[in-house]
Amino acid sequence: MFERIAELAIRRSRLVLVVAVVAVALMGALGAGAFGTLLGGGYDDPASASSRAKTVIDEKFGGETNLVLLVRTPDGGVDAPAARKSGGDLVADLKEEKNLENVVSYWDTASPDLRSEDGREAVVLAHVVGDGIERDENAKAVIDAYNGPYEDTLTIQAGGAAAVTSEMGTQSGKDLLLAEAIAVPLTLILLLLVFGSAVAALLPLVIGLIAIAGTFAELFVLGSVTDVSVFAVNLTTALGLGLGIDYALLMISRFREQLATGASVDDAVRRTVSTAGRTVAFSAATVAAALAALLVFPQYFLRSFGYAGIGVVVIAALSTLFVMPALFVVLGHRVNSGRLPWVNAQRSDDGRAPLWGRLAGTVMRRPALTALPVLAVLLLAASPLLGITFGTPDERVLPEAAQSRQVSSVLREKFNGNDDAALRVVVDKPLERAPLASYATELSTLQGVIRVETSAGMYADGRPTSTGPAAAALGRPDAQQLNVVSTLTPKSDEAQNLVGKVRAVAPPAGTHPLVGGVDAELVDSKASIADRLPLAVALVAVTTFLLLFLFTGSIIQPLRALVLNMLSLGATLGVMTWIFQDGHLSSVLGFTAQPMEVSMTVLMFCIAFGLSMDYEVFVTSRIKELHDRGEDNESAVTHGLGHTGRIVTAAACLLAVSFFAFGTAKLSFMQMFGLGSGLAILIDAVAVRGILVPAAMRLLGGSAWYAPGFLRKFHNRFGLSEAAPETAPQPATDPVYAKN
Repeated sequence: MFERIAELAIRRSRLVLVVAVVAVALMGALGAGAFGTLLGGGYDDPASASSRAKTVIDEKFGGETNLVLLVRTPDGGVDAPAARKSGGDLVADLKEEKNLENVVSYWDTASPDLRSEDGREAVVLAHVVGDGIERDENAKAVIDAYNGPYEDTLTIQAGGAAAVTSEMGTQSGKDLLLAEAIAVPLTLILLLLVFGSAVAALLPLVIGLIAIAGTFAELFVLGSVTDVSVFAVNLTTALGLGLGIDYALLMISRFREQLATGASVDDAVRRTVSTAGRTVAFSAATVAAALAALLVFPQYFLRSFGYAGIGVVVIAALSTLFVMPALFVVLGHRVNSGRLPWVNAQRSDDGRAPLWGRLAGTVMRRPALTALPVLAVLLLAASPLLGITFGTPDERVLPEAAQSRQVSSVLREKFNGNDDAALRVVVDKPLERAPLASYATELSTLQGVIRVETSAGMYADGRPTSTGPAAAALGRPDAQQLNVVSTLTPKSDEAQNLVGKVRAVAPPAGTHPLVGGVDAELVDSKASIADRLPLAVALVAVTTFLLLFLFTGSIIQPLRALVLNMLSLGATLGVMTWIFQDGHLSSVLGFTAQPMEVSMTVLMFCIAFGLSMDYEVFVTSRIKELHDRGEDNESAVTHGLGHTGRIVTAAACLLAVSFFAFGTAKLSFMQMFGLGSGLAILIDAVAVRGILVPAAMRLLGGSAWYAPGFLRKFHNRFGLSEAAPETAPQPATDPVYAKN
């Protein structure tokens, strides 16, 4: 197959490039509509009890409260005549809005719980109608219309889930633009330093552009038929640019290496595709396998990253395999054109890096002595995982200046309970007043609960307290809703424990209440991910093992790769826990410490694991090539790292830049994603590939390539690996690798 690809590039290079240009233009036109189809949210399991409760509330009670308008008065308080008049006008206007339902306020209920303790603020609760994009657009329209001064008497700020989602989407777009403004120029500068040639430096950006444009088109198509998260765009740009550069870097380095040996352009293309091309194909397969594990989760936030990641990997690999060889044929030796003045004219293009070869040789002479300190550091870095806790995104991921976050802070600090964060208990059956009252009375006795609101009245401390006009909206002939309001901090351990206690209260006979609300959604989301995580990890491990076995013919190499990758991943996640959960560097990075975002942690695991396998394939492919040519294990590792060390280091730095750029984000979970992914890449490229791989290979010795006889026969028939060159150089006599 790879030989045919090479021949296609050689014989039809210009046709391939014309087709590629047309395809990119079409994909760009299609992908331009992607942003109009992508959604916020997506952190909940649609099949969970909390999601089903939300569905019932939407269908029978006009929807959960997802918009909170915090109304302030400059003086006189919310009960002053002018404030009461303006408040009434505001409520009347809001009830006329076709995009709002269930509008409830202090001024039409006189409920003291909807007024701040000092009497200077009041809230208006409402439900923004619509699904997905429609709801986001409706929320933005209402917020834009009412935010700010009202009748020169009141000042309005928007909060609640709809406002948080709207601000997160807006901030995500700003973060993406800033990250790309940083990443692209830095990447180009680094490419110039790596290649020393303007033409060679620009080629990887071509592959990155194709990968990004193609994935945007894919997201547009998928977003038109299913739910896709807007945050998939961030992964598309970072991974598209990074992987495009990774794969192109490998191909360009091998092509220039072949030209440096005196091969013709056509022969250099054939050799490059049959060797580096195979490596790219297997690397893409391992990365795609890791990202495919995200598709087992029901949350579309996670699935969206699977869609985007797989699309980026496949398109980057295909464009590298087809477009890059065609460019080589057209450019030929001009791939080295545009030499930069500071580049040594005598610098070799054979791809060798003496430093990495010497490092590997040093490690293999004293494997235990060099590996143990690295292992100790990685295990120390992983130690914060012993205290890890998980959460889901809320207003705290936004900057402190964000309006919806400020509203949430005021609700917690100045109001008697947070109605916006109440647990919503739904009985989806007819229920008489007496059993409803008994059930509400029992719920009101739970620790932390300050009141339970029902259509039968309000209950606190095990007894009825009062009722009001708003309570009637909680009852339907075929269903009842109970709002369990507590003083507990939303998403805290105590609030999550309350969900379990509410669900444990014996319901009225013949009913099966559903418990919803933000805390219930968090509990259910964590349980859903925990249920499917073993399957996702198993899929990643099994597919990685099979692919590496097909690539190496050994059962030891895949096991060694899995163990070392888990070490680097553990260290990365541990450092992120130390920073983002424990709050270290929070003043520098400008975020609020909180539990690790569960979906983003899973995503980071899959991304980092896939990229680690990317470099695993880069290094192992060259080591195996040399081993198959007859070099002993130590020589193959030393020379293999000598050839690939510079490529892996350069690729890792370039890819890390794409992710580190998101460290400038204002959304804290995007900061964690960018910094964590970038750190994982550097740890893997330096500590694992530079030290632990040669140490492990030295300790394993000849057994590193072991496979049972029947598996060896299977690999000989079905396995794929880089073909050995017809003539092998003599590395032992090469001064670059000569032993001291």
